[in-house]
Amino acid sequence: MFSHERVWAAIDGLAARHKMTASGLARRAGLDPTTFNKSKRTATDGRPRWPSTESIAKIVEATSTSLEEFTDLMRGGAASAGGRPASLATVPLIGFAQAGAGGYFDDGGFPAGQGWDEIALPQATGDEPVYALEVSGDSMLPLYRDGDIVIVAPGASVRRGDRVVVRTKGGEVMAKVLQRQTSKTIELVSINPDFPDRQFPITEIEWIARILWASQ
Repeated sequence: MFSHERVWAAIDGLAARHKMTASGLARRAGLDPTTFNKSKRTATDGRPRWPSTESIAKIVEATSTSLEEFTDLMRGGAASAGGRPASLATVPLIGFAQAGAGGYFDDGGFPAGQGWDEIALPQATGDEPVYALEVSGDSMLPLYRDGDIVIVAPGASVRRGDRVVVRTKGGEVMAKVLQRQTSKTIELVSINPDFPDRQFPITEIEWIARILWASQ
């Protein structure tokens, strides 16, 4: 018999298979983006909430997934888009607004504490600690759109030309291209030409994390 946990795991697995968050999967299916949020999976009194058959039918249709494939995900399978097994390791998922708030990151630029949303990764990232940031707004067009997910590695070395996420000590978070970094300054090129390039004293930078890849 399929459990409440396995049905929700299948939805998360289907989203990961198509390189989306659960919210992105809901949007693709024409549903409210919060339909599959973790907060919607349990009632306030602790009782489990099940996804509707209509919502499942819509995500299956929107992703051209067969009922057999979705059932396999409920059984614990993790078929990739090509039918091969895929690793579904999960990492913290953070919005850009959260990333700009204080107290959410340790000194190395990695999310601190518990209670984050999570996203399943459809591809391996090696042993490098990573987390996911959900893009908001249009400042990163045309490369990244609102709702896209970028996977970042706070501990990875960065060099000229790398796409990076930078947080200043003032709480500003931005995705740019690293143009130049010295012992005193850092120069960043905007991805969107409508937004200005930036230059900061290195003392104003709280952390910088290299973007490994994006789920779009």
